[in-house]
Amino acid sequence: MIGKNIIDSEPIPRVKVKEVIEEFSEENELNYEQNVTLNHLARFKRYSVEDAEELMEKLVNDFNLRPKVAVHIIDLVPQDLADLRLIFAKEPTKIDNDEMKKILELLEQYDIIE
Repeated sequence: MIGKNIIDSEPIPRVKVKEVIEEFSEENELNYEQNVTLNHLARFKRYSVEDAEELMEKLVNDFNLRPKVAVHIIDLVPQDLADLRLIFAKEPTKIDNDEMKKILELLEQYDIIE
């Protein structure tokens, strides 16, 4: 891989990926993989880009979550504690039930796009 190095990486929500691909498709023709990715992203429930960015900021700052975990929460749209526990199952830092309930309450404040 001559000349290809990863300079920086950061997790971003699916809705942001979808937005980037849609903007790219306005000026360029999408290849097969990009089309498959766009079709895949369109199938899931999601928040708007603005809501996802606001949620990301709140989850990272208010709940001290890693950005990767915050993105998983935003992408998976957990509906109850069982769903949220699955996201935290492999996390080194443990979150108690009260914090998880607060996270679910925060998520309920935002509209989900079907």
